[in-house]
Amino acid sequence: MALSEQYLEDDIHPIDIVEHLAEHHDWDFDRVGDDQIAMAVQGQWRTYSITLAWSGYDETLRLICTFEMEPPDERLGDLYEGLNSVNDQCWTGAFTFWAEQKLMVYRYGLVLAGGQVAAPEQIDTLISAAVMSAERYYPAFQLMVYSDQTPQQALQVAIAEAYGRA
Repeated sequence: MALSEQYLEDDIHPIDIVEHLAEHHDWDFDRVGDDQIAMAVQGQWRTYSITLAWSGYDETLRLICTFEMEPPDERLGDLYEGLNSVNDQCWTGAFTFWAEQKLMVYRYGLVLAGGQVAAPEQIDTLISAAVMSAERYYPAFQLMVYSDQTPQQALQVAIAEAYGRA
């Protein structure tokens, strides 16, 4: 039985689904409120802070995945140039840098208008895609701000996405 089959008969809140996924994956999490959950997900490069929030007003499940980054001021232009290139490569979600908080941020909004319900597999894929994107571009972001490489040179280390089967 697929994860989603057990939820088909019940109108379960999307954050409840996220909480069950966090328990299933043994991620540290905190149910911030009825409509929000915060988690820590361990990646290869670091632990990512992930927050999902449900907005009933616009029927959107918002994901924010962050990690700390403190680029030198003189490298911010290169970082912003690199962010534009990275976002051109991202099919879902987008990166931004929150300078005041010193956070690199990956954001995505899953619109569930018309009373649609997100399946557990869909939410699990959403979280996995955020971590995979952060993992893929983390080394490039580091090179953009802590080396003398151009953003395009730094992006060469981004792990290419593989499609198909071996």
